[in-house]
Parts: sequence; C-alpha cells; structure tokens
Amino acid sequence: MVRFLIRLHPENEPFRIPFSHQHYLQGLIYRRIQRVNPDLSLRLHNPKVPKLFTYSLFMGERRELAEDKSSLLGRGKGFFYFSTVVPEIAEAFIGGLLQNPEVELWREKFTVEEVKALAEPERLSGKKFVTLSPIAVTTKRIQFGKPRSYDLSPREPEFYELVRENLREKYVLIYGSKPPEDFEMRVLNAKPKRFEVKPGIFQIAWHLVFRAYGDEGLLRTGYLAGFGEKNSIGFGMVKVDARKERVKKKWKGGADHQKGKEA
Repeated sequence: MVRFLIRLHPENEPFRIPFSHQHYLQGLIYRRIQRVNPDLSLRLHNPKVPKLFTYSLFMGERRELAEDKSSLLGRGKGFFYFSTVVPEIAEAFIGGLLQNPEVELWREKFTVEEVKALAEPERLSGKKFVTLSPIAVTTKRIQFGKPRSYDLSPREPEFYELVRENLREKYVLIYGSKPPEDFEMRVLNAKPKRFEVKPGIFQIAWHLVFRAYGDEGLLRTGYLAGFGEKNSIGFGMVKVDARKERVKKKWKGGADHQKGKEA
C-alpha cells in the first residue's frame, strides 16, 4: 500500500497543461504497466472491477493561465501523485517509468527525474482532506423517459451514501472481509469542475475540502485507492491537509450534508 510523488523535468518551459488531461496520464500508466507486466495490464482492463489505484491532476511548480485561456502554462518541474493498495500495480508502473523515463504527454516531452515513496499518516479519522483530483459520484436518473447518467453534487445526500458504498466495495476487494459501516464525511468547501474524459463525454466532479471520520480501514481505502468513482481515470485522490487551521466562511450546505452515516 503505497503512494508516490513523480517529478518530471520538461524539455521546454513553459509547458502546456490542458484542463482535461487525465486520459493522457491514464494512457501513460497503462503503457508502463503493460511493458513490465502484460498479464496485469490485461486484468486491469476488466471494466466491472475497481482498479484500486488513483492519481492526481498533473501540476507544475508554478503555473498560470495561458493568454488564450485554453490551458494552463507550467514552469519549473512538472509532477503528479500516484497511489495504490496493490503492490503489483505499483511495482509494474514505477518499474516501467524507471525503465523508460522519457515521457510524452499531450505533445509535451518530459524526463522522469524523481520517484519518491511517501509516508502514510498513522491515523486518518478526524483529519482534514483536500482533493488532488476531484471526486466523481454518479447515479441514474430518468430523463425523457430513459435512465441516464447523472453527476451528483455534495449538496445531495445520495452523494455521501454512494461514496460510502463505493468505499465498502473496495474494502471487500482489499481485505476480503465484511466492510464496516462507520463512515462520515463533512464537506467544508466545494468547487465543481467539468472534464472531458473521452471525446464528447463529460464528467462534473468536485474539488473538496472535507473532514472524514470512522473506521480506519475504510478511510485508508479511500486515501490509497481514491474516494468516489472512476479513480483509475484520474478522480478521487486526496491528501491530508497538515496546514494550520484558519477560520474561513463555511461552505453553504457543508454541515447539513455529512451523510456518511445517518444523522
């Protein structure tokens, strides 16, 4: 159970970072895994099973909005985070990166400069979390007489119920035992973002600041494998916010929508 910081040196500076870029990182991850462990790569393409890994958005040490507002411009090193509860996945992806450190993403070229394993917090319950990639939660709603995919908001109680059930499903895959019920999530701040995950297919997901309480195994499942859905296409990675608390205006709806367990 590990997470990594992957730092890359750009060939050119500034370098462009498209707003919707998770599918490029997904392609990089699968290509490097396939290079080292083709059987694992084949298993990971099973669409019905959570992949038990997640990753952050791609970032630059410094960044700014491009003049045409079509993308971000990064300066300094580029970097992103990768996390999994499956050692085999970590070994294949990191091994593949080190075997072939030359990386091309959205026509920008980088060289892998550092891969650093990160220490895990000892306890997670009660901590404040910040998303490194936004949390996606979807359900089905009837529209025009047909069930259609609907992106849930943290202002809707079902958002929290589905986050919990998703964690419990992953817990069973990881630990092989009955999952606990004890989970509570209190959103402190929320900001929606719309991403194009495939050509013409969009996802509304949420950058959140939240506190989570409950069973440590369930919380660690989210911390390492991602909260919410679609983790393997770049959603749901979080970090523990270790910064000193500052009093901020409360997010409207935050106190009323902590539906991890029934109020």
